[in-house]
Parts: sequence; C-alpha cells; structure tokens
Amino acid sequence: MNSQNTPVHIRLWHRDFWLMAIANLLLTMSVYMLIPTMPRWFIDVQNFSPLETGLSMAAFGFGLFAFGSFVSFLVQRYRRHHVCMWSVVAMAALLFSLYYFDSHVCQFVEIPMVLLHRFFLGATFGLAQMVLTSTLIIDTCESYQRTEANHSAAWFGRFGLSLGPLAGLLIDRFMGFDAVLLAAAGVLAVSVVLIMMVNFPFRAPADDVPTTSLDRFFLTQGFPLYVNLQLVSLAIGILLSVVFSDLFFAMMMVGFLLAIMAQRIVFRDAELKSEVVTGLILIAVALLMMMTRTQQVVHYAAPMFVGIGTGLIASRFLLYFIKLSRHCQRGTTQSTFMLGWESGLAWGLGIGLALSYGRPQLALMMSLGCVVIALLMYHFVHDWFTRHKNR
Repeated sequence: MNSQNTPVHIRLWHRDFWLMAIANLLLTMSVYMLIPTMPRWFIDVQNFSPLETGLSMAAFGFGLFAFGSFVSFLVQRYRRHHVCMWSVVAMAALLFSLYYFDSHVCQFVEIPMVLLHRFFLGATFGLAQMVLTSTLIIDTCESYQRTEANHSAAWFGRFGLSLGPLAGLLIDRFMGFDAVLLAAAGVLAVSVVLIMMVNFPFRAPADDVPTTSLDRFFLTQGFPLYVNLQLVSLAIGILLSVVFSDLFFAMMMVGFLLAIMAQRIVFRDAELKSEVVTGLILIAVALLMMMTRTQQVVHYAAPMFVGIGTGLIASRFLLYFIKLSRHCQRGTTQSTFMLGWESGLAWGLGIGLALSYGRPQLALMMSLGCVVIALLMYHFVHDWFTRHKNR
C-alpha cells in the first residue's frame, strides 16, 4: 500500500527545539490575531468600504514574496538568527506604529498608508518565516530528525490559526482593537526573546553567493502542488472573512488536535492520498452545514470539521513538498509551502471581504467552489506527485 508516516523521535523534543517551535507559534499568532479584528476596525471605525478593506487585507499576501529572492543571500551574508530576529522586530515596530498613529496622531488612517503597512507587514513576516522554518528550526536537530522537525514545527504554526484569532477576538471584546495591536507586538517581542535563548553556531558564508536566487525561496518543480495548496488555503481565507465567533476558532483548535490523533491512528497505514481527500470532504461538509443548517450543533461540528480537514491537508502537503525536493532543497520546500498557505489565506480573506461582505452565503459558496476545484485538481496532482517525488 502506498503510505507514509512521520516517525517520532523523543530526542527531537529538546529545549532548543521547544523554544523554536513556540517562537513559530507566537510569530503566526501575531498576524492571525488581526484576521477577525482588523477588518471590523477598518469598516466600523475607519469607514473603509468592503473593497478597500479586502484590498488592505490582501496586500499582506503580496508582501510575503517581497524578500524571498534575497533570503539565501541574507542568511549567508549575516548571522541567520539575526536576520530572523530583526524581521520580527520590524513586524513589532509596524504594529506599534499603527497603534501609535491611530491612538495618538489622528483618528482616521488613509488607505495608501494602510496598504503599505499591510504589504510591509507581510514582507517582514514572510522573511521571518522563511528563515525560521527553512534554516533555524533545521539547525536545532540532527539530520535524521529533520522531516519530523519540519512536520512538528509546522503544527505549532498551524495552531496559531485558531489560537491567534481567538485571542484577538477576546482582547478586542474587552479592551478594543488598540489593545490587539499592542498584544500582537508583545507576542512578537516574546518570540524574539525565545530565539535569542537558542545558541546557533557560527557558519562561514559560502563564496560568491548571488544576491537574488530561488534558493530557500521557491521550489519550481513543486508548482502544481503549490497551486493545489493555494486553492485550499484560498477556500479557508474566504471562509474566515465571514467568521467573527470565538467559538468557531475554539472548536477549530479541537479539530486540529483530532487531526493529529487521526494521523497517528486512523491514517497510520492508509493509502497516501486518503488524508487530503478526507480533509477536503470534511471542509466541504462543514461549508454545506453552515449554508443549509442553523441548529446549535452546527456551530460546534462545522468548525471542528474545518480544523480536522485543514490539519490533515496542510500537514500532508508539507510532506509532499519535502519528498519532491532534491538534495539541499529542504529549506526551499518550507518557504514554498509557507508562501502557498499564507498568501492563499490573505488573498482569500481579501476576496471574501471585497466581494461578499454582509453576504455570508455568497462567501460560503465561493469557498465551497474552491474546495471542489481543489479536490478535482488533486486527482491529477497526486498522480503527478507519485511520478516526480525524489524521496
């Protein structure tokens, strides 16, 4: 049977790996805290139109690609953990500057400033994530543990998709959006401290490193997989454009935990494509439930199904990228996966806000359409993957 499992090595879970995994969780939480709170602030307080709000949220996705071609040069030219730390510091400074401008300078912000702010927040987040996941986390473990390290650390970042919005909604409810910005900046500061606590050995830079390259940025041979992944994250992003309930994100976290258990028990010896197909079906069922049913159980079951489906799909696609890579391309696979996932979320959120704000049924239909297309495409992408994988 064509199956694969990620082994468990207890020795991987040492102090340095825990610090880096938690830093990854905090880094993602900081930007996910803004997903349900910033659009409402734009529309209700800043009087942005749904189109302006959608463009502002989508700008984050374009920013993710800004520094990608420079990552290899930066981590060779400078200490790699310093590059990551200063990127996170820049994110915190951007969030604090928006807080200061809103609360101390003027009541209303201009759309060009917001677009630039979101773009550079995406750019610094993308750089920090590329260095953290493609280099620093790998540096904390032995070579035979790297696949498990990538898989496990990615789960910590995935938890941020539920814990971040949940924290943002609770803070916004009791203290307002300015407190959300300060909390997100504070979370980033803790992330920097955790990175500083890890000792990374000095590595001499390689000779004649080009200023721009695709190394540690984008895995070109994985493009079909990238498009398929982005369709899935696009569907999740559109869904999140109409979700403003802390219960939804709490139950989504339950779904994530069930997905981890399912990977180890239900899908342990299952056929390789079963996880992605099951995940897409679960997300489709959740969307249909939200479109056609109003019972209280839907508010618990639907987000749980979304969490299970998202967890199964994202973790399996990450392993697919790793198995497509050639020698010394592991870091590039991590960046490619991150770009496909995060840009899809940002663009889906923007599309949902711009085209279907106030019309949740339309957003759910668009999300379901993306899921159906992703499922049809995966039938061909899976066959392509089995022919081209290198591991």
